[in-house]
Amino acid sequence: MKKTKSIRLVVMRVLLMAAVMVIGSSSNALACPVCFGAHETSIIDGTRLGIMALLGVTLTVQGGFVGFFLYLRRRAKHIADVELDTEWSELQKS
Repeated sequence: MKKTKSIRLVVMRVLLMAAVMVIGSSSNALACPVCFGAHETSIIDGTRLGIMALLGVTLTVQGGFVGFFLYLRRRAKHIADVELDTEWSELQKS
């Protein structure tokens, strides 16, 4: 019982210290050392291009999922129509 209390106390102290360090530190400490203060360098251009490429891949995959589900919906409607027509024609015969 005492061991779990001491572990909780240590975890709480670590989290409190981390929060104090994040809140108390200046914004310069959170900046990337390469990008901080840089004005339109090739690294920034490369980063932007990488972000655009990743967004393009993500949107393409999501578009593929949407297209696949729309295809399944259209196919299900077509099969339901065919089954309804078949059932209707069988009812007309009898």
